[in-house]
Amino acid sequence: MKIYADRFPTAARQLLTDLLVVAWVYVAIRGALWLHDLVQKLAVPGQKLEGAGSGLADNLADAGGKVRRVPLVGDDLTAPFQRAADAARGLADAGRDQQHLVDQLALALAIAVLIFPLGIVLLGWLPLRVRWMRRAGSAAKLAAGPAGRDLLALRALATQPLGRLTRIAPDVAEAWRRGDDATVDALAALELRQLGLRGRSR
Repeated sequence: MKIYADRFPTAARQLLTDLLVVAWVYVAIRGALWLHDLVQKLAVPGQKLEGAGSGLADNLADAGGKVRRVPLVGDDLTAPFQRAADAARGLADAGRDQQHLVDQLALALAIAVLIFPLGIVLLGWLPLRVRWMRRAGSAAKLAAGPAGRDLLALRALATQPLGRLTRIAPDVAEAWRRGDDATVDALAALELRQLGLRGRSR
């Protein structure tokens, strides 16, 4: 793992991680939309029921209006048509209610599917990314001045693997204590590379 990390710079790993997170979020959103559309198909019977009920109610109401013109018994003959039209309107209302219920179910399931993947991003990846950005920003500011480069060099001495340190100088700590410019620059650059930044020489 150490050899792989050396050959794969921090900046590249960070970019790859960001791309994977973007792909993860994209797939999660597409999956939620697919599930939403799939559940929405359950509303088709309700749409048909609403259409049939509304059409039947209109037809019955129209027929009742025509029957009402019959002299003497028109009002009595209209009552059954009116009751049937009301029942048809009830069917249309039931169809609308079923569609509303399906809409709510589709939305709830889509949100439920999104909670886990987006939660991982917001609670796991994002805080780490923000912390890395702050550390990288602070390191970049430190690298601008000699005192800051000394601090970066000291941090490298304290945190970097011994194999990397000995590649800079056989007695890297002694060279740092002497204030050897090349050693300090190399240590500071090593720490900057660890954060995905590029070291600058004096």
